[in-house]
Amino acid sequence: MNIALIGYGKMGKAIEEIAVKKGHQIILTIGTQNADSFTKEKLAGVDVAIEFTTPHSALENITKLIGWNIPVVSGSTGWTEKLETAKELCNVKNGAFVYSSNFSVGVNIFFEVNKKLADLMAQRKEYEVILEEVHHTQKKDAPSGTAITLAEQIMEHIPHKKQWVNDLSDNPEDLEIISQRVDTTPGTHHVKYSSAIDNIEIIHTAHNRKGFAAGAVLAAEFIQNKKGFYTMKEVLGL
Repeated sequence: MNIALIGYGKMGKAIEEIAVKKGHQIILTIGTQNADSFTKEKLAGVDVAIEFTTPHSALENITKLIGWNIPVVSGSTGWTEKLETAKELCNVKNGAFVYSSNFSVGVNIFFEVNKKLADLMAQRKEYEVILEEVHHTQKKDAPSGTAITLAEQIMEHIPHKKQWVNDLSDNPEDLEIISQRVDTTPGTHHVKYSSAIDNIEIIHTAHNRKGFAAGAVLAAEFIQNKKGFYTMKEVLGL
């Protein structure tokens, strides 16, 4: 499979390493130094583009790729309020698009555990829920896309939580997400239910970027020769 990497930072390089080991070819990398190479002509012959960039450029990048009929896998976070626009474009253009706030296989299993636990806790008003997330200092968005996904899943099952907030709050309708940025930390997500009697906690801790990169390559393999919008739930068959 011929892959283009849109975004060639630490994640792009980790994806490159795993993709090449699996026998794929990286035929184009786009970073800040060669942004002018992000053209339809330069992407000729690409089977799938994997996009990990910034909240400000993600939608524009995805729009171009779908318009050029190139299947796209995106893991950019901080822009999901515009995700529906990208999904609608994918449907209109009969494109192929996989989006996830986190491509780690372990995190996507963690998502399913989070939903099940929230469902079990929905009637347990004596417990208060809070989320914590820790990432490296270079991460540009807070809270993380993964933390927002976890929060949205919880709110689907616990209706008295009306909105998430990225701070401590006295409002019982707020679902608190506490964000920390610690140098070199790949990512830790912690969901905690507390009562006067006990705590129930689930935690996912990433040791490095390999899990995210491996999942992105898996998604690229999945989307080739498909049409439509998908998430990692479909990729992994969860």
